[in-house]
Amino acid sequence: MRSIFRPLVAISVLLLAACATDGLEPAPTRLSGPPALPLVIDGDYQIRKILVSLFDPETTDIPTRNEVILFERSRRIFGAVDSWEISKRFGNTFSIHWKVRKPSPLTVRLEYRQAGLADFVQAQEFHYPEARGSGTTRFGVVGDEFLENGRVTAWRVLLIVDGRIVGFSQSAMWR
Repeated sequence: MRSIFRPLVAISVLLLAACATDGLEPAPTRLSGPPALPLVIDGDYQIRKILVSLFDPETTDIPTRNEVILFERSRRIFGAVDSWEISKRFGNTFSIHWKVRKPSPLTVRLEYRQAGLADFVQAQEFHYPEARGSGTTRFGVVGDEFLENGRVTAWRVLLIVDGRIVGFSQSAMWR
């Protein structure tokens, strides 16, 4: 009997370890004053949709009956056990949905300005060595970065291949 259970236990442990690491995204690369790149728009690379959300301590105290807002607030703080953990979740988040028609190395970059830093541009980026099909990249300006420098006032998203911008989208305030 023992000989049957050992392989099953080993397989279960391996599966649980794989599930524990699956779905966790690595941290983005952060850039201060990102370099300018040439613009060469290519129809094979598209930004399909950008979802921007703000979880601000100034607005969370405002009572509301809107179920969407209540759900988003509770989703953001789910799992936080104290006010310190909740404060680490305050900020702007960006979900970028993109599509690549031909497999290639792709970098998705979010460039942004924050209220407390005036015109200083910061950036975060994810690199995909072999991007293909549709994908989603999530960025966050949260926690201490948000609490010290304020909300994001302007942003743009770039799709970069071989050091060239092949697709982009930006907020109305970006200049």
